[in-house]
Amino acid sequence: MASSEWEIPPELQPDPTDHAFDLDVALQSVVGVKALVPPDAFTAQSLGTERVGSGVVIRPDGLIATIGYIVTEAESIWLTTHDGRAIPGHALAHDFETGFGLIQALGKLALPALPMEAGDAPQPGDVCVLASAGGRKHALRCTIAARQEFAGYWEYMLDEALFTAPAHPSWGGAGLIGGDGRLMGIGSLVMQQQDGKGRRVDLNMVVPASLLPPVLDDLLNYGRPNRPARPWLGLYAGEDEEGVLVSATARNGPAQKAGLMEGDRLVSVGGQRVSDLAGFWRAVWACGSAGARVPVSIARDAMPRDLTIASIDRRSFLKPPRLH
Repeated sequence: MASSEWEIPPELQPDPTDHAFDLDVALQSVVGVKALVPPDAFTAQSLGTERVGSGVVIRPDGLIATIGYIVTEAESIWLTTHDGRAIPGHALAHDFETGFGLIQALGKLALPALPMEAGDAPQPGDVCVLASAGGRKHALRCTIAARQEFAGYWEYMLDEALFTAPAHPSWGGAGLIGGDGRLMGIGSLVMQQQDGKGRRVDLNMVVPASLLPPVLDDLLNYGRPNRPARPWLGLYAGEDEEGVLVSATARNGPAQKAGLMEGDRLVSVGGQRVSDLAGFWRAVWACGSAGARVPVSIARDAMPRDLTIASIDRRSFLKPPRLH
């Protein structure tokens, strides 16, 4: 959807008088991101070849933080500023553990950099602004609804993710700005939950900005954290009342090669029983680094089976950036 075709309803937009910082200047730090991915890329089928979202300028030299899935395997990137300028960018890094992506502008942005949150961690009830590119009409006044564990179906987990309400319609790479004008997080997902009356409530899951500084130097120098990669299975899984289920496997990935199939119930890893998705991912990662053999017990048609999955580094499936 083009930015000119929608806007946050005025009554849901933030009021500049409610903030001790210059809201409009802070919103200039949020830029539009358009990434083009080759059709033969591993993520092209699931995430598309043209990805649109936002990013936040975090350094005066044009370094931008976004959510990693926007820039994964990107062949080219274009950045759009609040005043309509289009500037090329380069995908510097994607950290699969936190979910952050980094972009370096290849031209002069001349935009303010938003400082990252460095004080007390955001708490439920805190009022904030979730902003995608486009200024105040694309900024949403919201509240921290929860700060809790999140496990994603794509071999991803955060010990403490942020959840905000109401949900922003253009959440990917949006900047969560706190009451002091600092960057509190980067928008990742939209999710649905039920409130106490059974009504559906839409939330955004936001990756906390505090996770970025510990890995930032590594991402700038190496394009990834400078430590052994986690074992990757090429497995997509979900939860139900009885535990963890395989929902799909990556084509020619380790899980598919080991014989895992959609509908298999994941019972244990290395003899350790698992009952939820977070516990399953933790057990897999406890088996060692990428290349580790992961012993998994499953139930298929109520029959138990034991499999061993030869894990790999996820990056071996992905196209590297064209520039170094």
